[in-house]
Amino acid sequence: MEASGLDEFASIGHWTAGRQSAQWQQERGVVLGIGDDAAVVEASREPETVWQWVMAVDTMVETIHFNDQTMTEEDIGFKALAANVSDIAAMGGLPRHALISVSVPKSWGPQRMKRLYDGLYECADRYGVAVIGGDTTSAPQHLVIAVTVVGTVEPGCALRRSGAKPGHLIFLTGPVGLSAAGLHGLLHGGGGIAAGREPGKQEAVPEALVRAHRRPAPSVRAGRLLQQRSTCSSLNDVSDGLASEAWEIAEASGVRLVLRDLELPRSGTLMSYAAVTGMDPLEWMLYGGEDYVLLGTIEASDAAEAKSAFSAEGLPFYIVGEVEQGAPDVELVTSVPGAGGSSTERRRHVPKRGYNHFT
Repeated sequence: MEASGLDEFASIGHWTAGRQSAQWQQERGVVLGIGDDAAVVEASREPETVWQWVMAVDTMVETIHFNDQTMTEEDIGFKALAANVSDIAAMGGLPRHALISVSVPKSWGPQRMKRLYDGLYECADRYGVAVIGGDTTSAPQHLVIAVTVVGTVEPGCALRRSGAKPGHLIFLTGPVGLSAAGLHGLLHGGGGIAAGREPGKQEAVPEALVRAHRRPAPSVRAGRLLQQRSTCSSLNDVSDGLASEAWEIAEASGVRLVLRDLELPRSGTLMSYAAVTGMDPLEWMLYGGEDYVLLGTIEASDAAEAKSAFSAEGLPFYIVGEVEQGAPDVELVTSVPGAGGSSTERRRHVPKRGYNHFT
C-alpha cells in the first residue's frame, strides 16, 4: 500500500481516470496511454511531415519549490507542468505529451493528490498536452513531483541560446518580476493560505501578482512566432531570473548582453506594490524568476516587423537592449540625472545570480 492509502494502480486511476478522453488523446497521436508498462505515441500524424523531438524534465520538491503557505494543491499541479511546457516554448516547439512521476508522503492523502492532478490536467488541457503515463512511489516526508514533457519542432529549427551576435537586439515577450513579487506578498504580506485566507482573497497583495506566482502562463504561442522567423538568433525562458537567463545566452553565444534599464517592461501593479512595501522592483525583475516569458535576441532589421507580428496576435514584444562584441558578460545601462535636466548613461555589471539549488 502506498502512502495515500490506496495501492499504486488504484491511486493512478483515482487521480487520472476520465481526465482526457480517448478521442482527445488519439487526436494528439497517443496510441497507448496510461495503464501499460510504457506509452506508445505516433511520431507524426501529418502526411509527409517530419518532426524533431524536444524533451524537457523538471522536478518540484515540497519545502524547496512550494509549500501550503503559498500554493494550493491545484496550483502545485498546474505549475509543475507549466514549467516544462515553458521549456518546450523556449525552443520554439509545440508541447505534445507528458509523463508524471510522484513520490507521495503520508501527509498527502487521496483527496490532496486528486486536487493536485486537477491543476495539472487544467494546464495540460489549456496547452493541448496529453498525459500518457508516469510513476508513483511513497516518500518519507515531502511530496516530490517530476514531470517530463515531449514536444516537437521542425527539423533543424529548434531555437537555442547560442546564436546571439553583435548588433542583434535583445527582447522580452512580457514583463518580469511579477512572480517574485507575488511570492514576497504571500510570505510577508499576510495573504498566504496558512493565514486563513482563501486563494484570490488577499488583502495586501494584488491578485495579479499572486496569480503570476501560482499560475504562470508559458509563452508557447510567442515561441512559435519566433521559431517561424529566421531572424531570432537565441531564446531562453525566464525561469531563474532575467539576469541568470541573460548570462546563459551571453556564455552560450560568446558575447556581451547590454540591457537598458529604462526599456525593461515594468508592470504598473508590480511598481505600485514595490512602492508600498519599500522593495526595489529591479531586484525582483533581475533575480526573481518563474515568470516564463521569453528572453532572446533578434536581427535588428527584423525587430519592428516582429513587434508588429506579435501585436497582431495581442502579444507584447519589448526591445530591451543590444548585443555587443566582447567576453561573455551582462551589463545594465542606467540614466543618471545631471545639471540642467541633462542625463548621462552609466553601465554596471549585472552579477550572474538567480535561483540556484546548490548555493
